[in-house]
Amino acid sequence: MSTAPTPTRSDSDTGRRHVRRFGLPIATALVMGNIIGGGIFLLPASVAPYGTISLVAFGVLTLGALALALVFGRLARRHPVTGGPYVYARAAFGDFAGFLSAWSYWATAWVSNAALAVAAVGYLDVLVPVHESKAATIAAALALQWLPAAANLAGTRYVGAVQVVATVLKFVPLLLVAAGGFFFFDSANLGPFRADGGSALGAVSASAAILLFSYLGVESAAVSAGEVRDPRRNVGRATVLGTLAAAALYLLTMVSVLGTVPHDRLVGSSAPFADSVNLMFGGTWGGTAVACTALVSMLGALNGWTLLSAQTPYAAARDGLFPQVFTVKRRGVPTAGVVVTVALASLLTVYNYTAGSGGVFEILVLVTTFTATVPYLLSAAAQIHFLLSGQADRVQRSRLARDLLLALTAFGFSLWLVAGSGYAAVYQGVLFLFAGVLVYAWMTAARKRAEAPAPGVEKAAETVEPAEAVNPAPVA
Repeated sequence: MSTAPTPTRSDSDTGRRHVRRFGLPIATALVMGNIIGGGIFLLPASVAPYGTISLVAFGVLTLGALALALVFGRLARRHPVTGGPYVYARAAFGDFAGFLSAWSYWATAWVSNAALAVAAVGYLDVLVPVHESKAATIAAALALQWLPAAANLAGTRYVGAVQVVATVLKFVPLLLVAAGGFFFFDSANLGPFRADGGSALGAVSASAAILLFSYLGVESAAVSAGEVRDPRRNVGRATVLGTLAAAALYLLTMVSVLGTVPHDRLVGSSAPFADSVNLMFGGTWGGTAVACTALVSMLGALNGWTLLSAQTPYAAARDGLFPQVFTVKRRGVPTAGVVVTVALASLLTVYNYTAGSGGVFEILVLVTTFTATVPYLLSAAAQIHFLLSGQADRVQRSRLARDLLLALTAFGFSLWLVAGSGYAAVYQGVLFLFAGVLVYAWMTAARKRAEAPAPGVEKAAETVEPAEAVNPAPVA
């Protein structure tokens, strides 16, 4: 195991066609696009069974997400290269920790894509009744994953363009619900404060575990730091700005949906934002318009997550911890990473639909919550390691104490989310994690074989006599 590995260098310094480095606006749009994504359009219904206590969970979650955002910004300033959590864990703790972070984050990315596709199908059903046929539902979910993959394979120039357009368009339904909902707000729609009948702490933890999906992507700019212009300065700013903007919009829209859609209807809704707009203005035209813009938003999120899902294995493959096929790039995008990720997400989507289990979105979200916390925990621990080992930048003691408090908050927050994700999600997530250990053993063994000298060379080296014995120095 390497104890002091060299961070992966940025590959954005080499000239490439179809490649454009992201400035602060696009980097912020990438963060916002991946955070806001498509999860928010289904999450009000997902947390409704817990009651309005989920708003408390949202407040706690926002504070934890901001702590993570600040930690990622500081880590990106130290290691401004592609890879994000993988780079930080490997630099602090060596190859195995780096691999676990990369493997878990990669699993998070393609499981998230599957969950986003399931959420998108719920809004597509408002426009086209695909739910009447399971085959049509599966085909729609697969198409929603492969369309963004095609945009990624066209190059990072097009990824950035799609991301900006999708981020702008997604604000239309969100702002409409956020602003309009307060004119139609009815406290009778909120339902009970604790609807599940369990303990308050358990309800907060469980709803926060689901809501974490809405904050996945806080590390987006850090993962793609090698593609960001002036990453030491812009990654941290984009991360914090994107997180703050997303948090404000989330709070407004969550309160609005909970106050406009009756609780018993919200629990079973597959398109809560469309239901909210229909109840505000009557008819179905508003819900149809919201469904269209929600689909655009989710496609934008899938576009951004597809890029992130390819960047982490690319960085790990360059260090010999993932198969070398993941290092193949075309037009600035790791093509193998895109194709393999979307293929795995597609298989998972088909499995969850055909297994006949209810709450497909919730199941996928909770698994993603667990796999996401592994790189988050390792990143926070890496920052703690850098600060306590004297590797921190030369700053005042008060700033060191502040950074240490932020890192400890991010670590404790991530650990709390593991507990809240539930036994089933931890079980499936651990299976994903342990499967990666076999891949690590295979990759490190292959690297050792490649680094070992040939038998003939080793034997020749053993028979060569020391230079002093062959040509002894003359006696003075």
